[in-house]
Amino acid sequence: MSWDAQALREKRCEPCEGGVEPLDLETVTRLRRSLHTDWQVVDEGRRIERNIEFVGFSRVMSFVNAVAWIANTEGHHPVIEFRYGGARVRWTTHAIDGLSVNDFICAAKTDQLLEAV
Repeated sequence: MSWDAQALREKRCEPCEGGVEPLDLETVTRLRRSLHTDWQVVDEGRRIERNIEFVGFSRVMSFVNAVAWIANTEGHHPVIEFRYGGARVRWTTHAIDGLSVNDFICAAKTDQLLEAV
């Protein structure tokens, strides 16, 4: 499995109801390289997160709403924390308490949003 950012953006999430193993750390590390360098692997490899700074609250809310649209379209939902001037997006696959390819697909699509700004 060696996808670049564009290949991840073109994929769609597949439903995950559990019963599969999370990605191993080697695969997580490889897929992480396809994302913007601000993404961090956290919680012992079970989540990826990115902090993003914005000028003004309306830009923060526009970003949060755009990520929510991606999440609903993909059927894969992040944890989003926001405040005046910034937001943190954290992707994980809750059903397996770890990372799946879905997380990297959605992170790549989040990156694409930010490139358009």
